[in-house]
Amino acid sequence: MKKQFNIKGMHCASCVLKIEEALKDVPGVVKANVNLATEQGTIDCDPSVTEKQIETAVAGAGYQASIVTAGHGGETHNHMRAEKKQELRELKTKVIISLALGALILWGSFPGLMETAPGILKNFWVQLALATPAQFWIGWIFYRAALSALKHKTTNMDTLVAMGTTVAYGYSVVVTAFPNVVKSIGLDPMPYFDTSVIIIALILLGRYFEAKAKAGTSQAIQKLLGLQAKTAKVIREGKEIDLPIEQVIVGDEIRVRPGEKIPVDGVIVSGESAIDESMVTGESMPTDKKSGDTVIGATMNKTGSFTFQATKVGSETMLAQIIKLVTDAQGSKAPIQRLADKVSSVFVPIVLALAVVTFVVWYWFGPSPTFLYAMLNTVAVLIIACPCAMGLATPTAIMVGTGIGAEHGILIKDAAALEVAGKVNIIVFDKTGTITKGAPTVTDVVAPVILSEPRAEKDPLTPEQKILQIAASLEHSSEHSLAEAIVKKAKEEKIALLPVKNFQAVAGKGIVGEINGKTIIVGNRKLLNDRAVTIQSPNQLAIEQLEQSGKTVMLVAVDNMLSGLIAVSDTIKESAVAGITALKKMGITPVLLTGDHKIAAEAIAKQVGIEKVYAEVLPQEKEKIIKQLQNNSLTTYRLKPKAFVVAMVGDGINDAPALAVADVGIAMGTGTDVAIEAADITLVNKDLRSVAMAITLSKKTMRTIRLNLVWAFGYNIILIPVAMGVLYPFFKILLNPIFASVAMATSSISVVVNSLLLKRRKI
Repeated sequence: MKKQFNIKGMHCASCVLKIEEALKDVPGVVKANVNLATEQGTIDCDPSVTEKQIETAVAGAGYQASIVTAGHGGETHNHMRAEKKQELRELKTKVIISLALGALILWGSFPGLMETAPGILKNFWVQLALATPAQFWIGWIFYRAALSALKHKTTNMDTLVAMGTTVAYGYSVVVTAFPNVVKSIGLDPMPYFDTSVIIIALILLGRYFEAKAKAGTSQAIQKLLGLQAKTAKVIREGKEIDLPIEQVIVGDEIRVRPGEKIPVDGVIVSGESAIDESMVTGESMPTDKKSGDTVIGATMNKTGSFTFQATKVGSETMLAQIIKLVTDAQGSKAPIQRLADKVSSVFVPIVLALAVVTFVVWYWFGPSPTFLYAMLNTVAVLIIACPCAMGLATPTAIMVGTGIGAEHGILIKDAAALEVAGKVNIIVFDKTGTITKGAPTVTDVVAPVILSEPRAEKDPLTPEQKILQIAASLEHSSEHSLAEAIVKKAKEEKIALLPVKNFQAVAGKGIVGEINGKTIIVGNRKLLNDRAVTIQSPNQLAIEQLEQSGKTVMLVAVDNMLSGLIAVSDTIKESAVAGITALKKMGITPVLLTGDHKIAAEAIAKQVGIEKVYAEVLPQEKEKIIKQLQNNSLTTYRLKPKAFVVAMVGDGINDAPALAVADVGIAMGTGTDVAIEAADITLVNKDLRSVAMAITLSKKTMRTIRLNLVWAFGYNIILIPVAMGVLYPFFKILLNPIFASVAMATSSISVVVNSLLLKRRKI
């Protein structure tokens, strides 16, 4: 099972790794994932793992954890947002105070400025009085985290900041209290209170802007939460009453008027309307709804008034599930993040070692005053080396990318799926319900060429209606979409259905049963061949003619004799041609994989522009074909020798194994829960053009992540040596610790802002 929790106190990638390692040590925890951008952790664990164990493990690493409970209507998310706002207010207050104190100290101590300052600000004891609250009240956040890490024998970014500012502050206290001692060792007794205070102020300012920017990356969740209706007009005991949405229960009858939001998921009982579902599905055109149709909570009723019965409330509604899916995806970790994790695991200890080396080299080999140069350069190394940007590079882009997907009706299960989708070069499509609308209709009922029985004179049914009657009677027990079409046709012609005994479904072939003591078979040629039913040449010709026109033919046999044919046709989706064309332009090869007859499958494939077709494939064979495509082992389907990344798009239960084994499984939002659960991406908007959009989104997100990582690593690789003073022997250039803190804050903010730029790119 999965458990999710909020974490307080994280500031860099090394924090993430420390917590993950602590969680993995908890007995029963199989997998741990911590996300710096969302400040949340997720574990896969045994049900025996308790909240106390999780909180203790996180506290043991030096941080605070609080378990996320499944609230009704996004209560948990709203509570988290309220906490974030409070933290931002407190942080803003500390930033303003620390900047004000730092500015006063800088005015009284910085060469060129101090000449204009009042005498009181030039007094070292006054500067000490101004710096102390900034160092130990405002800066306590760094000390608390650093001490906690030290207690557990670890280090983090706060360790670097605490050490750097303490060195500058401590030296300044010594200069203020014992100026003569400092003079005696050849140093100018000048304090550096401005350095410690302004470093603290700038780092907190960077965190403030970073937190504000990160809030922008989670706008998708906030928008989804904003869709919810607050109240519902519930009909109870014949009276219509307004109730908070939290009090609605399954089975309640609810009235919705034009212009109102639908409060929860349900089924229309009476009335009809056009409903704008774009807020959830991304589909811009309103959908006509009538009695018996399902409605989705948070969508907008445009025209008519209707009543519906609530079928899903609270955390079970589609909107709640979408919010959960997006939240989980935003908190997940992409494979590309492994590189940053490996570097971060050893980063802080290496920086501490480099700081020691810097101090020693400058103290022994630097110019006079050697101690001062050694101290300032050591502080610069400690401050500039924060690995914040590394920790934010991947998760911020993932948050924005998955949020953009949700706004377009593309739900991405996790970061790994978002990463792999951009590498896809073969996409396999199921036919019924995916390429086609999945609502086939009966187009032809063919009477047998050779009748087994003459028609009685008073028989009210024609031979064609008899065939439809026995087929519909049998198909009434089946859940297949073709069965629904046959039953629907019988009802339209007002043909009474007959009782069926010994019903049996044969996967991928058809159905068998008994009517009035006779064995009835309805299915494809494979099923009839298995049952030794002979298909005479006249009937064979009729079958071929129907199939060549793209129709699926169901064969009806009575007592092992072919008695009729029923042709069913499914129309392709409006978005199918455009969707396939877009993929081909991207260099992706589309493939059709179906259990339907080859001729019918090829007719559909030709209409949408698919050249490669695998037809008459049983459910268990779909998975094998996906694996063969991945390995490029299909002798009939050789492409250029390269790595094959295969996506599968489907909607039925029989597609679930293929969706699971594909590199990326994509389920249609109209599909079964099993298919959606097995998939990595769900197209709630039912639009096949979204397949290409999902791949484009993946590519652009990964491009952003790579740019973020280049910046994060490049920043440290270039500026740490500069802070150590490698440019001084050649250009007399040193990095002031204050500028180091500016650069550190800028690096984190730039990564988040670059991720936010994803929102401006078209998919």
